[in-house]
Amino acid sequence: MQSWPQPHVPVLADLGLGLGDAVRVHDTSTGSLVPSDPEGQARLYVCGITPYDATHLGHANTYLAFDLLQRAWKDRGLEVHFTQNVTDVDDPLLERATATGVDWVALAESETQLFREDMTALRILPPENYIGAVESIPLVLELIERLAQTGAVYQVDDDYYFEVHAAGGFGSVSGYSAEQMHEIFPQRGGDPARVGKRDPLDCLLWQGERPGEPSWDSPLGKGRPGWHIECSAIALHHLGTAFDVQGGGSDLIFPHHEMSAAEAELATGEPFSLAYVHAGMVGFEGEKMSKSKGNLVLVSRLRADGHDPMAIRLALLTHHYREDWEWFGHEIAEAQERLASWRAALARPAAPEAAPVVAALRAALTNDLDAPAAIAVIDDWAATSGDDPNASAIVGAAVDALLGVEL
Repeated sequence: MQSWPQPHVPVLADLGLGLGDAVRVHDTSTGSLVPSDPEGQARLYVCGITPYDATHLGHANTYLAFDLLQRAWKDRGLEVHFTQNVTDVDDPLLERATATGVDWVALAESETQLFREDMTALRILPPENYIGAVESIPLVLELIERLAQTGAVYQVDDDYYFEVHAAGGFGSVSGYSAEQMHEIFPQRGGDPARVGKRDPLDCLLWQGERPGEPSWDSPLGKGRPGWHIECSAIALHHLGTAFDVQGGGSDLIFPHHEMSAAEAELATGEPFSLAYVHAGMVGFEGEKMSKSKGNLVLVSRLRADGHDPMAIRLALLTHHYREDWEWFGHEIAEAQERLASWRAALARPAAPEAAPVVAALRAALTNDLDAPAAIAVIDDWAATSGDDPNASAIVGAAVDALLGVEL
């Protein structure tokens, strides 16, 4: 599957500013800040969209968080191997296609393309591997076979399930209690009441063919892959084991990331990811943002209304990636004012010295991607007079390289 174009990222070391410090991120599995400073190459997997609707601000908030992580790694001098999936066949997509009378393939393709356009506009760094669920089916079947050799795969009618408690580390990603898991599982696509399952939490690996739904031939019979095994298989194939960060929204902590890790670790005998990093949820003026409520704030709609994509990006950056927050209409206006003030400051013939500003930006972002602190640094710089004629160009490059905001 095609990704989207790579934006230019200035290299601050080429400007005589050296390399950034090691990045620390909040690891959900330990509940603490941990260093993420591999040698040479950083490996990142971020779960992608199910393309049944356009990119809303919750999506953008998540992908912006891991864009900041990549930029901090790159500033450290690391190469980044970034992989992302697209769940281009799944129940929500098929349900939306049926409700709208649109072919499910056409719906997935059109929404994926709109997502690419939104990511391009927001200057989000693209994945090296952008992989759809459909094209990953051979990888999924291979991983199911490996799991079957452990005895953790069993059949219920035409479906195949993974026995989650066969994985010794099950529960270590989320840290949730059994009661929490049983409460959340049915809310997020699980089927705890399915007759024939060994445990209510066991998750689907391969769904047998259903009337009127797409299916593919396989040694397991005609069908399609489950959700969690899709990401396990793609990540293992493209990144290997013990990659640096598994990322996504906090709604993926359980069951998705818990199940994916359990499957991968049982199959390989090695850690799946070294850190699990999760972005917060975005609401709308006191409510959950959802299609059913009709209150989705779409990136494409904001762009169509004439808002500068860099203002949209700045509006998101005013919130720490891990916090849950709510979007209010005034946020885009405030972001546009900030963007205008930064651009005006950059146009000054002389400005305050750049080196302390770059150091402060780096300190903020390497401390768990603290974008609000980084924004405060540039706000202060923009409001202060100085006499360095070279400072503006350097600060502009740093804002572009580290925050991804093109001034």
